[in-house]
Amino acid sequence: MTQHQLRLGVNIDHVATVRNARGGTYPDPLRAARLAEEAGADGITAHLREDRRHISDADIDGLMDVLNIPLNFEMAATDEMQAIALRHKPHAVCIVPEKREERTTEGGLEVAREENRLAHFIAPLRDVGCRVSIFIAADKRQIEAAHRIGAEVIELHTGAYCDAFSEGRMEDHQRELDALREMSAYAHSLGLEVHAGHGLTYDTVAPVAAFPEVRELNIGHFLIGESIFLGLKPAISEMRRLMDQARVS
Repeated sequence: MTQHQLRLGVNIDHVATVRNARGGTYPDPLRAARLAEEAGADGITAHLREDRRHISDADIDGLMDVLNIPLNFEMAATDEMQAIALRHKPHAVCIVPEKREERTTEGGLEVAREENRLAHFIAPLRDVGCRVSIFIAADKRQIEAAHRIGAEVIELHTGAYCDAFSEGRMEDHQRELDALREMSAYAHSLGLEVHAGHGLTYDTVAPVAAFPEVRELNIGHFLIGESIFLGLKPAISEMRRLMDQARVS
């Protein structure tokens, strides 16, 4: 198959987390977005959660005004979030599961169980020109359901793969990697565009970046954390280098 350049979406949620820890306006997620663009990011990801624990409505307003690269608007499948997305019409909308008690997004969306509701939910988003992505586990049943409801893109949840690596469970790590590889190919065969993300680091990005079917990786928490030590632009540039290297190796 044709080898496409792998895109990097930088998630700026946790710049807002640091800002919100003290209140005020610093550090500014919009400044982070502009720096990410300068460092080679192909898009910016921001998750407007129902509890507004990090990204705010004003952040989304500002991002839509200042970005020269696409915004990937992550959101739960709620009426409130749908109305915000329909007002702003971002380039992409990624539907993610969301529970108030979780620290971060845990697991993929259960599409197969809510197929009819989600099909009706995403239809207006597609009608206004948003590319709709569904964040799911590397599971054939969920991929098929995402395809049936009319999603153009799936984003495979790489969290279990990354967790197994960081905890030294290498058999699980390999099993999760094999599942991601197999399901990337399967989703591509259905005509879906394949993205991946959650928990990826310098140590875990290359094997996923090497999958020819994957067109985009969305990475946030690690890059914001690494920027404390390296600076945001060098941290992103190194991730970009590792992704590109994996693609041509």
